[in-house]
Amino acid sequence: MPQAGRALETAFLNLPRAAEYLGISPNTLYVWRHRRQGPPSFRMGRRVMYRITALDAWVQAQEQADSRSNPALNPRTQKPQRRTKFPK
Repeated sequence: MPQAGRALETAFLNLPRAAEYLGISPNTLYVWRHRRQGPPSFRMGRRVMYRITALDAWVQAQEQADSRSNPALNPRTQKPQRRTKFPK
């Protein structure tokens, strides 16, 4: 049964390990959780856990939402919008 323990260990990370995986401080991840920001998490007993696949998906969503990583959001590639005239 040691194999099952290793598989579970690689599928989930606790808060300090998830913070290390993301390259941020555990305090930042704790604050994001408290504010309901950041990657999705859940409780497993008393421990806060993060699924590695959810962390990867969250990072990918952050990349797609950033205009530096997503050329479709780059304002320089968009046509200028016309100003609308408001009635006086």
